[in-house]
Amino acid sequence: MAEPTLDLVCIGRAAVDFYGEQIGSRLEDMTSFAKYLGGCAANIAFGTARLGLRSAMLARVGDEHMGRFVREALAGEGVDVSHLRTDPRRLTGLVVLGVRDREQFPLIFYRENCADMALDAADVDPAFIASSKAVLITGTHLSQPGPAAACRRAVELARAAGRKVIFDIDYRPVLWGLTGLGRGEDRYVASAPVTARLQELLPLCDLIVGTEEEMAIAGGHDDPLAALEGVRQVSQALLVMKRGPLGCVMFDGAIPARVEDGLVVKGFPVEIFNVLGAGDAFMSGFLSGWLRDQPLDYCAERANACGALVVARHACAPSMPDQAELADYLARRQSVGRVPRLDPRLIYLHRIAGRRGDWPELMILAFDHRQQLEAAADRAGAERGRIPAFKALVARALEAVGGDLAGSGALVDDRYGQDVLDRLTGEGWWLARPVELPGSRPLAFEHGPDIALTLRTWPAEHIAKCLVFYHADDPPDLRARQEERLLALQAACWATSRELLLEVIPPRDRPAAPGAVADAVAALYRAGLRPDYWKLPPPDAAGWAALDAIIPASDPHCRGVLLLGLEQPESELARSFAAAAGQALCRGFAVGRSVFLPAAEAWLAGRLGDEAAVVEVAENYRRLVRLWQQRAG
Repeated sequence: MAEPTLDLVCIGRAAVDFYGEQIGSRLEDMTSFAKYLGGCAANIAFGTARLGLRSAMLARVGDEHMGRFVREALAGEGVDVSHLRTDPRRLTGLVVLGVRDREQFPLIFYRENCADMALDAADVDPAFIASSKAVLITGTHLSQPGPAAACRRAVELARAAGRKVIFDIDYRPVLWGLTGLGRGEDRYVASAPVTARLQELLPLCDLIVGTEEEMAIAGGHDDPLAALEGVRQVSQALLVMKRGPLGCVMFDGAIPARVEDGLVVKGFPVEIFNVLGAGDAFMSGFLSGWLRDQPLDYCAERANACGALVVARHACAPSMPDQAELADYLARRQSVGRVPRLDPRLIYLHRIAGRRGDWPELMILAFDHRQQLEAAADRAGAERGRIPAFKALVARALEAVGGDLAGSGALVDDRYGQDVLDRLTGEGWWLARPVELPGSRPLAFEHGPDIALTLRTWPAEHIAKCLVFYHADDPPDLRARQEERLLALQAACWATSRELLLEVIPPRDRPAAPGAVADAVAALYRAGLRPDYWKLPPPDAAGWAALDAIIPASDPHCRGVLLLGLEQPESELARSFAAAAGQALCRGFAVGRSVFLPAAEAWLAGRLGDEAAVVEVAENYRRLVRLWQQRAG
C-alpha cells in the first residue's frame, strides 16, 4: 500500500462559533459577538494543521455563507477540504457562547437538522481514508444513526488499511438529548445508552482522549478510576485523561490502583479566561507529537501547553498556537507567567501565525489619493463629487489587467472609493485602505482619534495603511506624538487581527539626506513598531543594504517592502525596479499617480471619456507590471 499523503482525517462537528464580546455578562445582555470557526473536529483539523500536520476534514457544511466561512477558514490554514461536502438542504451548525465568569460559560447549540450531522457512510471514500496515517472520530457523531454509520465505516476502513484510529469522546449531553436546549454548557449526565453506544467503538481505537467526565460516560462509572477500568475492559488503546490545570494522566496498559500512578504530565498554571475549546487545543498539541512517533511525555507537554494558551484566550481555533509560538511558550513558560494572552512576545507570534494569505510578489495599483484628486478637480473646475466615479474607472482598469495576475491588488480609500472597496472585497484581491488624515503632521486619523473603533467596522481582509511624514531627527515632542499614534494603530490592528502597512516619507521641510529612510525605519522599530509591510521611497544600493541590516534583525517575520512611486516617470520607476532586483526584502510596488493622474486630470476636465480613461489607466498599469516583471533583465 502507498505511503500516506495525509497525517490526519478529522470526522465530526464543523460549525461556526459566535462568542460574546462582553466578558462577565449574562448571555442575555451581550450585544456583540465575534465569529470564529467552531466544532470539535474542525477545531482539531485547524489546530493540527497550524502545528504542521497534514490534516483533512471529512464533514458537511451548508450551501450558504457560514458553510463557505468554515471551508475558507480551514483551507486558509492548509487543511485539505476536498472531502468537506456541501449539503444543499441543511444549514451549517451554529453555537452562541459567552464568558460569564471563570466558572460559567453559557452555550447554546443551534444544530437542529444541521449539515454536519447529515454525514453518512456514502460520504466516506476508502482511498481517502487509506491516504492518511490516522482517522479521528468525535463522540457527538455517534448520537445519530447516519453520522454514526459514517464513523463506523471510516474506522473499519482505517483499520483495514493499517491506519491509526483516534477517538475524542467530545461529550455534550445536550447533543444527546439529555438536557434542556438551554443547558449547552452542561458537561456530564450519566446515561447507560450513551455509554453502550460509545463502547461499540472503543475496541477499534488506538488512542482515546477525554476529560474525567468524558471518561466517566465512556467507562460507565462516575468514579474516575472505575471509569478507566470500564474503558480498559473493552479497549487496549492508549488512554489520555485530561485534568484541566493539573495537566493529564496517561495509561498505556493495565489501569493501576490509583489514577496518580499513571503517567502524569503536569499542566501549566494560567488564569482561565475561557475554557471552551481548550480540549480541542489539547488534542491538537498531543497529536502533533503522537503522529510523529514522539515520546508520550513530549506529546502531553505540548498538549498541556496548547490547552493553557487557548484557555487563557477568547476564541478556540484562532487562539491555537503554531509551532513557533508553542516553542516560544515552552521555552519561556516561567517568565510568561499566568496570563499568556498579555505577553508581548506571544501576542506578536500569535498574530504572525494568524496572518492571511501568502503574497510572495505584489503589484499594487494605489489610488487611495484624496488631496491630489481634490486638487485636480479644483484645477479642472469639476465637482469633487465626480471623484468616486473616476475611482470606479480605475478599478475597472485594475480588473482588466490584474484579474488573472497573481499578486495584483489595490490601495483605495473610503472617502471617495467606498464603492470600489465594496466591489473588490471578497474577490481575492490584496486590499489595503488608508487611515491617515491626508497631509497631517503630526499624524492624525481620517475618522477621528479612536482608530480601534474605526477598524472594527472594516472587513477582515482589509489591510490598514498609514502614511506618516517622519524623520529620525524630528523634535522629540513631535516624534513622541507620532509614535504614540502609530503604536495605538498597531495595537488596534493586532486586536482586530488586521495587518499593517506603514508608509514612511521624509517630511518636506527637512532635507532627505542619504540614509534618512533607513534611519526612520530603525527609529520606528526602536519605538516598538512592527508593521507587516513597509511602503518606502525607492532606495539606492546603499539604502537597500541599510534596510537589509535593519529589518530582518528587528522583525524576521516582516513581509517586506513595497516601493512607492512619488509620481515618478516610467524611466525612473524602471531604474528603481532594477535596483530592487535580487533584494529579498522587496515584495513589489504600490504605485498610483504615475499610472492614473494624467488620465484623471483629462477626465475631470472633460477631455477624456470613460472608456478612454479605463484604457489609458489599464495600459499604464500594464506597462508598470511589465517593468516589474522584467526588472532583472
